[in-house]
Amino acid sequence: MNCLGKILVITFLNTIAFNSFSQEWKIKEDYTVKFSGTGSEGTFRGLRGQITFDPSSLDDASINVSVDASTIDTGNKTKNKHARGDSWLDVENYPTISFQSSGIKPSDDGSYMLTGMFDFHGFQKEETFSFTFTETAEGGVLEGRLVINREEYGIEGPLFGFFVDDEFQVDLQIPLKR
Repeated sequence: MNCLGKILVITFLNTIAFNSFSQEWKIKEDYTVKFSGTGSEGTFRGLRGQITFDPSSLDDASINVSVDASTIDTGNKTKNKHARGDSWLDVENYPTISFQSSGIKPSDDGSYMLTGMFDFHGFQKEETFSFTFTETAEGGVLEGRLVINREEYGIEGPLFGFFVDDEFQVDLQIPLKR
C-alpha cells in the first residue's frame, strides 16, 4: 500500500473511532442552577460534573453532576441562613445535591428523556425529566426543567414552613464547551 493509501486508511479509522464515542462536554464556569416556588426562589452556584452526550450515540451518553448545597442564594441573607440550616437543606449534614443518570432516550418531539438518581438531603429517588440539546459555535446548551417535591426528600421546614411550596421548579440551561 502506498503512502496515500495508508493516510486514507488512518483517516477513515480515526473518523470511525471519533464518531463512535459520545462527546465529552465541560460545564462553563460560574454556572448557576435556578429554582423557584411560591415563598422562595434563588440559585445554586458551581454545578460540576461529567456530561457525555452525542445525539447519535445515546447508549454511551451520561450526565453526572453535583452542586454544593451551601451555595444557595435566595437574594436575602436571612433566608439564606435559614435555607442552609437544619430545618431546610441542613448543609452541614447534606453538603451536596447530585444527579447520576441511568438512561437517556429520544422523545417524539425532538427532546430527550433523562432518567437517573437524584440524591438530595440524604434521600435518593429516581427522577425523569425532559431536556433539549442545542449545539452552538462555542459548544452546546442543555436545557431542562425538573420539579422536585421537598417533602419526598424529607424537608419539612420549620413551624411556618407551610408558607413555602412543597414543589420547586428547577430550571437548567447549562452552557457547555468542548
